Amino acid sequence: MPDFSYTNPITRDPALALRDHFILKVGRQWFMTGTSMPVWTGSNPGVRLLVSDDLLNWEHHTWLIEANKLPKNCLYKGRFWASEIHRAHGKFWLTVNSGHHGPQHGDRMMDGHNLWLFVADKIDGDYKPVRGPLSNGFKNDANLFTDDDGQSYLYCSGGGLWQAKIDLATGELDGGLKKFCSPGGAGNPDWMIGGIEGPFVLKRGGIYFMFFSAWTRGYEIGVLRAPKPLGPWTLADREPVLGTRKRRHRERQMREGGYAHLEFADTPDPFVEIGHNAVFEGPDGGDWICCHYFLEGKQPIPGSPIPEYRDTAPQLGLEPLHFSNGKFSISGPTWTEQVVKW
Repeated sequence: MPDFSYTNPITRDPALALRDHFILKVGRQWFMTGTSMPVWTGSNPGVRLLVSDDLLNWEHHTWLIEANKLPKNCLYKGRFWASEIHRAHGKFWLTVNSGHHGPQHGDRMMDGHNLWLFVADKIDGDYKPVRGPLSNGFKNDANLFTDDDGQSYLYCSGGGLWQAKIDLATGELDGGLKKFCSPGGAGNPDWMIGGIEGPFVLKRGGIYFMFFSAWTRGYEIGVLRAPKPLGPWTLADREPVLGTRKRRHRERQMREGGYAHLEFADTPDPFVEIGHNAVFEGPDGGDWICCHYFLEGKQPIPGSPIPEYRDTAPQLGLEPLHFSNGKFSISGPTWTEQVVKW
């Protein structure tokens, strides 16, 4: 009986640190992208691609976009956050969340931050721009989903969750992005009110599911479900499917956001963030989830809007994803050796 042993976080090397991990299996290899360091303190070096033969040992493969090779006035030269690669119609579609910042936009470089679409014949490029920015205002965390009929859809975040039909060949949105879920929406549980982001859509059993992350109490992953790709979306469960809660990690944001009154118990794991996930084909051929697992460190980085640590970094975490009776479940987070047999 085959088995797979792993211990989170999978990666430990600071040189491989990423946030918002996204994994896609191509042939017998797994490829990974995400947000490169630094995240908060300035422009990052671009969009990188890592590769692994076994999901455990990762190495740098190539840069899909290198910031230092772009002209100064390039409109997507800024922060390359939460990149993803979508395979559809015989091609690979890269979404990048970035924008030319310029000195007038300040250190956070948010004003011009939006969604950009690129395409290539191979997963490692050469990627060519299709269209961007795809919308207006601050938008982030683009995710693509292509249904059985070949129609594709774009989902993203920006003060809530947004969606639209998209023509991948042109990057044109049908009717523009429309917001369908706000953090403080009527009936939402308390753990969503701080903010929601990072949508990821898949289809199982004829139902559409959207994973998303919320940073209210730490960093946690919830799941929405819908009968159609554009909704209506409702919570599949009122509790997160995975995550960690650490009041000390979010205390300042809770005070500033006006929800410090929320009461909750910290989770017993060693992490301060677990979230912004993707779902991919795992070693057993089933669904697995990947996201960043952020160990709590001892040396806070001064000036960071959220507690980041010099002696640790966001690293890759993996867990098998179970689907039964129309619901997803995860036996995690884990931080000791796990053995999966099939």
